[in-house]
Amino acid sequence: MRYLPLTEKDRKEMMIKVAVNSVDSLFTSIPQNYHITNGIGLEEGLSESELLNKLENLSNKNKTFDNVDAFIGAGLYNHYIPVAVDHIISRSEFYTAYTPYQPEISQGTLQSIFEFQTLISQLFDMEITNASMYDGATSLVEAILMSKRVNRKNKALISSTVHPEYRETVATYFNQNDYTEISYNEDGVTDVDSLISQIDEDTTAVVIQYPNFFGNIEDLAKIRNILNENAPKALFIVVIAEALSMGLLTPPGTFGVDIVVGEGQSLGLSPSFGGPGIGLFSCKAKYLRKMPGRIAGETVDKDGEQSFVFTISTREQHIRREKATSNICSNHSLNAVVVAVYLSLMGKEGIKEIALSNFYNTQYAIKILSQFPSIFKVKYGKKVFNEFVIEFNDGIDVNLFYDKLFKEKNILLGLPLKKFYAQETKSLLLNFTEQVSTKSIDNFAKNIIEVIGEL
Repeated sequence: MRYLPLTEKDRKEMMIKVAVNSVDSLFTSIPQNYHITNGIGLEEGLSESELLNKLENLSNKNKTFDNVDAFIGAGLYNHYIPVAVDHIISRSEFYTAYTPYQPEISQGTLQSIFEFQTLISQLFDMEITNASMYDGATSLVEAILMSKRVNRKNKALISSTVHPEYRETVATYFNQNDYTEISYNEDGVTDVDSLISQIDEDTTAVVIQYPNFFGNIEDLAKIRNILNENAPKALFIVVIAEALSMGLLTPPGTFGVDIVVGEGQSLGLSPSFGGPGIGLFSCKAKYLRKMPGRIAGETVDKDGEQSFVFTISTREQHIRREKATSNICSNHSLNAVVVAVYLSLMGKEGIKEIALSNFYNTQYAIKILSQFPSIFKVKYGKKVFNEFVIEFNDGIDVNLFYDKLFKEKNILLGLPLKKFYAQETKSLLLNFTEQVSTKSIDNFAKNIIEVIGEL
């Protein structure tokens, strides 16, 4: 809020203008018994320095990644962001990254979008990528809608290991006849037998997350073969909520995936308070005209100089409404610039190095936490990237254990899965990025016995 000083002279001039004798007369329409006559009991005003000190002391009570050992991910990840990223995107030319309506006059904006598209296509090993979308969840919805435009079929099959909030977004857009959720097996991956039994001639797409919500790595090659044999016209959609995993895992395009969507937050964007993120959307080139959003392309101008244009922009503002492929009216262009800057700075080897650090930290955590079989077990931890599930034994109050670690030991465990999965009443999803040190993992292990003994 702006600071607006007001003198007694200013007040008198305003009262004359509105023809009243006092400020109180402005409130005569309010019954008298609701008037405050003895003040509202505010403390005396503080000086500027006192106010800043008070606010700083209050802010220090907050729990952040800086003062807590946090093992939580579940779609938003605490990765290190190089200082250079913030420096570059803070330059004045990026202040108005919103896509202009006369785009060709903003060559810098178009070039940054083009670079973003190129980098994401390389990351996923896909042929084309659009200029970004709102977030991973809405990208998935748009992918299912796109599949319906491609094959004119109606029912999507979605693995229940896809991020629950992504599935909730799907449920918001579609009625229950438009999609079916496929169960997962005892290994925490999609049950292929259940998938095969659900596939029919009306299947428009099969949706799999990679790595899935439990952190497990799904077998994309097997699912691709199942689709080829049982529903060759259905599109294979892969969701990637942890984009940094592509530094280590085989990219989905290698398996012949038709559409890849996901969340790009882990590529240079802070988890903040849950956003904003950036929706990623890539597909095979043959589906270009069915793709939502916009695509920046590279060409030459009349003088033969390199230039950039919007190649595809089939929004309802630009063409006939009934022909539009999306009502996404803006993309997160500044966030797209962040992702492009981050990937450019890190390069292939940098992304691989960070991904390996995530993997090694996770394997170390599995090794350490497997030493407490009387308390919990690593439930799904055979093939993971940087997340896995632990399940507590009967007789242990998981909520009390969780709360005591947080309030007394400054240790924030992962996400309690019962919030999204009724059968996972004693399970927690833990995350270990490169920001988690082995010292933090050892500290967690040291406090387990102490806290359990107090329950």
